[in-house]
Amino acid sequence: MARINLLPWRAERRRQRQKEFGIMAALAAVAGIVLWLLVNMYYNAQLDGQHARNAFLQQQIAELDREIVEIDSLDRQRARLLARKAVIEELQGNRSQMVHLFDQLVRTIPDGVLLTSLKQEGQMLTLEGRSQSNARVSTYMRALEGSGWMTNPQLAVIEARDGVPGLPYAFTLNVQLSTPAAKEAGATTPAPAAPAQEVAP
Repeated sequence: MARINLLPWRAERRRQRQKEFGIMAALAAVAGIVLWLLVNMYYNAQLDGQHARNAFLQQQIAELDREIVEIDSLDRQRARLLARKAVIEELQGNRSQMVHLFDQLVRTIPDGVLLTSLKQEGQMLTLEGRSQSNARVSTYMRALEGSGWMTNPQLAVIEARDGVPGLPYAFTLNVQLSTPAAKEAGATTPAPAAPAQEVAP
């Protein structure tokens, strides 16, 4: 026996379309959710990558900071070593200078002159002694000037004084310490030599 559809065909078609629309809406919703998940995963991956890059950069910056601190420490250590080296070289130079100085003091002192005191302040040397005469002191000053290790002798005091037989004059000389190399370097522009002060006996 044949079936007869008693429902109106328009209502049936409407329900069919509503069903199809519901299916399409559900598919669209699923597609939207999937798309949102994919986009969210993409941005999360981008953020994770950026965080990893930031962490790497921070690590490199921290490493550079440590290296900078090490370099600063090495620079300070190098400066201390150079300062110590300069002090040692200066002490060695002064020791050599003092050896030559005492050698020249012995070599330049003439007969009739006796040194009683020697005092150094920086590059200035003060000599005190006794002499037979003023002329002997003048001879001593010329010898000091020609020694190469002392220059510009200046007579500060000379006076007759009792106490040492045969050496009636007490004197005080100020002389500038020098080195032969420094003296030769300044020879291109020589300053006029101060004449030795000679007091008649």
